Amino acid sequence: MKKILIIEDEATIAQLHRDYLNLHGFQVEISNRGDDGLHKALTEDFDLIVLDLMLPGKDGFEVCRQIRMAMEVPILIVSARKDEFDKIRGLGMGADDYMTKPFSPGELVARVKAHLTRYERLVGLKETAPGEIRIRELAIEPESRRVYIRGKEVPLPAREFDLLLFLARHPNRVFRKEEIFEKIWGMDSMGDIATVTVHVRRIREKIEADPSAPEYIETIWGVGYRFSG
Repeated sequence: MKKILIIEDEATIAQLHRDYLNLHGFQVEISNRGDDGLHKALTEDFDLIVLDLMLPGKDGFEVCRQIRMAMEVPILIVSARKDEFDKIRGLGMGADDYMTKPFSPGELVARVKAHLTRYERLVGLKETAPGEIRIRELAIEPESRRVYIRGKEVPLPAREFDLLLFLARHPNRVFRKEEIFEKIWGMDSMGDIATVTVHVRRIREKIEADPSAPEYIETIWGVGYRFSG
């Protein structure tokens, strides 16, 4: 049974989400404070974390940042804050998804299942592509999941690596953001593709000599992205 941690200060909402997740076979624990939720996340074993932003004790952004620094567990932010900046900030802190309240409990269950399925596939991935990918000063080793730029290793979190590898395996082809989201996150973007933009920006900061004038991942305005092979 998969174990979910809900960090949410509104008891009614937390209990509703817990009940729906229980009905679908998940074991759920609830924390109503950011500091307590962070402690639970770091000291107990959870398969996924549902995290609100406006929390007593410690806000959700800081909770997300500290969890992501310590582990790769999927994090779903759920918040009434609709500002695009909050979404970008949350995803930039390492969250895997951002859901804006109100939403149906059924949608939450669907996204939880999708992220767990993708994470399990990622953990159990057996890379079959032969050899490394080497393009100019960039080297990607699919088997060891390592990336080198100008001979220096650049550590990438799991999804950043998957995104870079996917684009590098399809050089000079333009992908819409919606396509990238579906390929990397394994589900429909549901109209929110800010996470793709955030992940591309973070990759550029690590592999590009000048992120404002990218050599590898090019922006095709109004369409999406292309890896320059």
